[in-house]
Amino acid sequence: MNFILIAVIVLGTIALVSSVVLYVVSKKFAVKEDPRLEQVLSILPGANCGGCGFPGCSGMSDALVKAADNGSLDGLLCPVGGQETMGRVADLLGMAISNTEPMAAVVRCNGSCEMRPRISEYNGLRNCKAMNACGAGETGCGYGCLGCGDCVSACQFDAIHMNRETGLPEVDEDKCTSCGACVKACPRHIIELRKKGPKNRRIYVSCVNKDRGAIASKACKAACIGCGKCLKECQFDAITIENNLSYIDFTKCRLCRKCESVCPTHAIASTNFPQRKTVVETPKTNTDNSINKEETEVK
Repeated sequence: MNFILIAVIVLGTIALVSSVVLYVVSKKFAVKEDPRLEQVLSILPGANCGGCGFPGCSGMSDALVKAADNGSLDGLLCPVGGQETMGRVADLLGMAISNTEPMAAVVRCNGSCEMRPRISEYNGLRNCKAMNACGAGETGCGYGCLGCGDCVSACQFDAIHMNRETGLPEVDEDKCTSCGACVKACPRHIIELRKKGPKNRRIYVSCVNKDRGAIASKACKAACIGCGKCLKECQFDAITIENNLSYIDFTKCRLCRKCESVCPTHAIASTNFPQRKTVVETPKTNTDNSINKEETEVK
């Protein structure tokens, strides 16, 4: 009986000492958390998409609080919540934010089934990453869309779908939050985030083929051939050509569409513009000659 009592006393003493030690250690090494972190986190949408450039909404919350302590929230944006969410965060932190223009994903490939015929058949794992690792894919273009839909799987907002007729992904700009998940998922980097622009109008080169003109046009009828006509036509220095490929800088583009008109392969795409008016020329009649002729006959 004494042995049992002694064991209970010893165990109780050990438990008491351990609890005291744990209490002292927890107080001494306690990490104080800024209460604003939880408040900011509750405002963020909780999508954890990583489009802000941080590991989830908790990482974004930490970055916002630190930025507020440094006096500026410039450069930070939650693509899912947009300006409304950032405004609420700024009010909470007592900061001001600059207006950031909304972005949207664009697919820089116009190589539909009609423009880019398939020359081989792929029988491996059906995803873009695996197909890209095996080579050019099923067409002669080693730069264009592979059509497996990795971007569709990556999107959490149902904003991108594959068009069965063209074999290309299409972005629903009303649902797109510019989180960048589709950009990261594409192994060929044909998806880009671009400024939505006034009235959601955008102009961009819908091609990423860097081959020389003859090779590119042989692989796809809608490929950019680097001819330079768009570069000569642009008056705002918005177009550059590098590695046989034209690129339109959306920060300089004035949406005049002159480059689109001169592109021989129609590789420049425009969205949400009104349809161009076609001018029909009618042959002019020489009324003076007819009058003179009539007058001569009368005489």
